Order: sequence, then structure tokens, then C-alpha cells
Amino acid sequence: MAARRVTRTSDPLSYRPEPGTIPTQPGVYKFRDGHGRVIYVGKANSLRARLSNYFQPIHNLHPRTATMVTTARSVEWTVVNTEVEALQLEYSWIKEFDPRFNVKYRDDKSYPWLAVTMSEEFPRVMVGRGAKRRGTRYFGPYSHAWAIRETVDVLLRVFPMRSCSNGVFKRSAQIGRPCLLGYIDKCSAPCVGKVSPEEHRAIVDDFCDFMGGRTQAFVRRVEKEMYAASEDLDFERAARLRDDLGAMNRALEKQAVVLGDGADADVVALAEDPLEVAVQVFYVRGGRIRGQRGWVADRMDSGDTADLVETFLLQLYAGESGEAVPKEILVPQMPTDTETLEELLGERRGSRVQVRVPQRGDKRTLLETVEKNAKQSLALHKTKRASDLTTRNRALEEIQEALALDDVPLRIECYDISNLQGTEVVASMVVFEDGLARKSEYRRFVIKGVDGQNDVASMHEVITRRFRRLLDEQARSEYRPGDGDSGPMLVDPETGRPRKFAYQPGLVVVDGGPPQVAAAKAALDELGIDDVPVCGLAKRLEEVWIPDDEDPVILPRTSEGLYLLQRLRDEAHRFAITHHRSRRSKSMVESVLDDVPGLGEVRRKTLMTHFGSLKKLRAATVEEIAAVPGIGPRTATAIKTAVDPGGSQPAEGAASGEDGNGTDASTTPSTSTGERGWVVNTATGEIEEA
Repeated sequence: MAARRVTRTSDPLSYRPEPGTIPTQPGVYKFRDGHGRVIYVGKANSLRARLSNYFQPIHNLHPRTATMVTTARSVEWTVVNTEVEALQLEYSWIKEFDPRFNVKYRDDKSYPWLAVTMSEEFPRVMVGRGAKRRGTRYFGPYSHAWAIRETVDVLLRVFPMRSCSNGVFKRSAQIGRPCLLGYIDKCSAPCVGKVSPEEHRAIVDDFCDFMGGRTQAFVRRVEKEMYAASEDLDFERAARLRDDLGAMNRALEKQAVVLGDGADADVVALAEDPLEVAVQVFYVRGGRIRGQRGWVADRMDSGDTADLVETFLLQLYAGESGEAVPKEILVPQMPTDTETLEELLGERRGSRVQVRVPQRGDKRTLLETVEKNAKQSLALHKTKRASDLTTRNRALEEIQEALALDDVPLRIECYDISNLQGTEVVASMVVFEDGLARKSEYRRFVIKGVDGQNDVASMHEVITRRFRRLLDEQARSEYRPGDGDSGPMLVDPETGRPRKFAYQPGLVVVDGGPPQVAAAKAALDELGIDDVPVCGLAKRLEEVWIPDDEDPVILPRTSEGLYLLQRLRDEAHRFAITHHRSRRSKSMVESVLDDVPGLGEVRRKTLMTHFGSLKKLRAATVEEIAAVPGIGPRTATAIKTAVDPGGSQPAEGAASGEDGNGTDASTTPSTSTGERGWVVNTATGEIEEA
């Protein structure tokens, strides 16, 4: 059950456009709430016909559509020339405004990719997760990282390309010896010049072609070379080619043939109920399954399966490069506007794209398999989420009851102060909405008006600055003509983006006891704000303090409300500490470099930007420092002496990135919280997290 919301609803007829004013052309429309925030974006082939559906009697609408139109206070639209432009504009606005009532597909887990860094002089193959980067070619995603590593390990004997990190690569180049993979012929060792950049690039291109599905050409070529070597009595080379052929066949055996015609297609299937929808995609290239991925989304309107398919395909491909769009997309039901969607995807791919529903044969069988995966994914998601939603709801209601709040605090802001003996004092503001972190709303503050270590005065300053900005933004906000008393528009009318600090929280939490709470309350009183509740969470006994109350509110240790407040406090503390360490590190670099002759403020900032910390600057060699723009050899020597007066250059034959224990400092990550284990991957020569 979702957290209870207490909101004032409106009558959709109060903002319904006058009859005949809505155009009949294609376009995109936006519904806004009383604060001017975009809460829903949609597109239509005929704006008049589509928008009219929203202003029928409420009881005829889907419950979530009814919630949307009663939450909204205004509607606006933009006319475009073609339906393709409408699709593109709809996607852009959904991405920009993140409307709460639009379907947003979220990955149900983090999937690993096989990535090849094509933008580097010597491209590297690696396994990674997260967002894609420009200049890198991706294959997958796959279900398990270990499966990718096994495949890569097998194929490196056939395509001996680089797989080491930048630190290992530079170290091998410095000492003139390749890593283990170079000695066992699983790398062509470009680091020591065994192959030229052009020769290595050719190996990489062959690897990418093989992973992209063009496998038969390589298999036939290796077979031909193997037989030719045997006829020439070069049995050693023939045996090596035989082993290469076996390696390729083992890699291919891991990917079952599912489409006998060797087609390239993405197979999409949905599993849905009235509240949620799960989507699964199988990526088939050359007739073999090359990857799999899943999403889960809340259903926000009464759209049928065809609408869900269209929305999903638009979100899946609109942000991808053209090569990610296949020739054929198999779906369970044709999208609402198939022609327009095919035209848009065809423009992105550069050739025709067909969207269709398979009726029989291998493709129909594969679609049914993907549907089974989607149903399992939805069932698993509902099992996990049930407890999460119930817990968040209970936590918010417990906080409301304990603090005697009028409404459930759907937006909670928490503040923390961080300093080191009164220096580099900073503050953090973290935001939780509906019990979940809203990291895009986090803010940092540098305390300016407080001398020394005074957390109470610092808290007063940060609350004053934050809520003065709230008042300024509300004062600058404009009222929409014809909206009556719908409230200020808390978005920038020029950019359409939310104004910073423009949204009022339902609860302010400060890290501390009665003094910090009193300071926060005093700051709000001075600004004339009396409708924002404040509380504090003291670390020692986890007591919740309310202004002007002599005794704290004691929540049970098993309380979900207390747990949520602790998460807020800890997140604010983490965010403040991170900011403080960053500023302290930059300050240390600046102070150390003050006495270096000829090094002004501009070049000090260039050094800080390039290296990021004093530790990394100390570890750098004179040559690496001199490579920074504006820093010559003489200045680099002076900088090295200043930051590492007791240090020395690495001994002859040692890598400049090594410390005294032989650990490659350039490849060993550091962390400020806890300990992490690292091991050497004997298959790739990399240092990896254990």
C-alpha cells in the first residue's frame, strides 16, 4: 500500500480549454500541477481528440488518470508538423521533466556489458556496468559477469587484444616487459611494441565482428588456414589454428541458436497487471541470443498493451545510437502508431526497421520464452516490493503520528554540519521523497558567516539561506493566467526546469539535539515561515527533539519511522563529509604549492583539476607533472620537491606508479569507508575487487 497522500484536488473542468481552441494537428501536451511542475506528458495525432478524453466525467476515467487530472491545475500543448516529431518531442520532455504520472521503466537489476574502448589508441576489452560512454562499443547486456569473462578468456587466444587496465598498460611500457597475458599469447603486447597500433586495431575489429554475430567467416577462414598449414607440413601452426578453432566453437556453444535464419532481432515481451508492468528483452544477433535485459514500471494511466509497447520502444531506442536499433523488433502486440514508430527508428538506424508480431515458427516460440521470463520477473518484483512499499508507508505514518503533523511528510529535508576544528565548515541538505532518496535535489553549502566551530550558528545560517531562497523563488514565480488561485509556478518560464530550492518540504530534520533544533526554528521564525515543521535527531540516544518541548519524543528501536530518520541523518552526514574532504584536499594542495616559484593561482587550479588530490599529485612523476598544460620541466621539478620533499624518483627498472611494496598505486582504488579486498585476475592481469 502506497504512502497516504493528503492533497487538495481540483475539478478538471476549472482548467478545461475553451471549445474549439484545441488544434486538430499532431502535437505534445503537458499537464502541470499547482506549482507549475510538469506531472504528465503525452503525444497525440490529433490534440483535440486526445485531450477531450481527459475532461469526461471522472468516474469514466482510469483511477490513476483520474488522480492525474484532479492533481493538475493547467494543460498546455505544442503543435508539430509530423507524428515523428511528436514522438521525438514527447521523449525529450519526459527525459527533461521526469513527470510523476508517466510510465518510467526501471531496470530490475544491474546488467553487465562487454565493452571495447574504441576511442583509445590501443582499445581494451573489459566488463562493465552502468551508463554507456561515448567512444566505447558495447555488447550485451548479459546475465552474469562471470559468463562474459569466461567467453573473453577463451577468445583472447584467437583475438589477442589488450584487456589490461591503463595502470598495468603504462607500467609494462615503462619496464619494457609485458604482463602474464603477453607471455601466454593471450595478448599481442602492444604495450612493448610487439604490434603496431594499426595491427592491434585490426585484431580489435575482428573481435568486434565476431561478437557482433559475423562468426561464420572467421570459422571458415581459420579452417582454411589450418588445412593449408597441414598440407605445407607446418604441423605446429596447424595445431595452434586447431586450438583457435576449438576456442571459437566453445564460445559459440555458450550462445544457443534460437533463430535458424540467422536474423538480427530484439524480442520484447510484457507481463502486466492493473498496477505494474514488467518488460523483458532478448537481444538476438546472427540467430544467437547475445544479451538479455529487464525493466519494471508502474502503470499510470489506462493505456492498453499497444500503448505500453509503443512507450517502451520509444524509451528503449530513442536515447541509443543507430547501431543499437536492429532490423527487426518482435513484440506481443503492435504499437498504437506502428508506421510513425518504424519511421522514427528507421531514421535513427539509417535503414528500414520492421516491428511485427510473430505468428508461428521459431520466432513465435522465442517470444513465448521471453514472455515466461517477463512473468517470472514481475512475480519476483512484486514479492520484493510488497515489503518495501508497506515499510515506507508505515515509516511515514509513524513520523506523522509521533510529531503530530497535519499531513504525511512526503518530502523530508535533512541538514548536517561538518568541520575540522572550525576550518572548512560545510553543510549538506539531502532530500527524501516518499521515503526514497531524491539525489538530484541534494545541495551543499559553504558556511561563510560563522567563525570557528559553532554548529548551532552554522545550522542557523544554512536554514536561513535555504528558506530565504525558497521565499525568493516563490516571489519571482509567476501565476498562470486563468489559473485562479492555483498557486505559483515553481519552474523557470524560460527553460521549463524546476527552480532550485523552490519546493517546500513537509518536514525539516536537523542532525543534533535541542540547540540545533532551536536554531533551525529561530531561522524559520525570522523569515516568517510558520508552516514547516522541524525536528532533530540526537546521535547519543537516538532521541527526536521538537522545538519548545522539554522532553524528546522516544520512538521504539524497532520503529520504521526511527529507521527512516536514521537513514536521513546518516545520508546527510555522508554527503557533508564527502564535501568537506573534497574542500580540505584542495586546500591542502593549495597551501603546499604556495611557495613554489612561478606557480600562480591559475596553474595551481589547473594542477588540482588534473590530479584531484594531494595524494595523486605526490604519486606523480616529474614527467607526468610536466605534461600538465602550462607546467614546464623546471616548474614540475619544483612542484615535486614541494609536495614530496622526502621522496625520490623510482629506482631504475621500477614503475613510477609503484609504492614501496610493489603495489601499482595507479590501479589500486582507495576508499574512505571501510576496507576492500583486491586480487589479481590471472586471466586478464588486472587488479580487481575481491
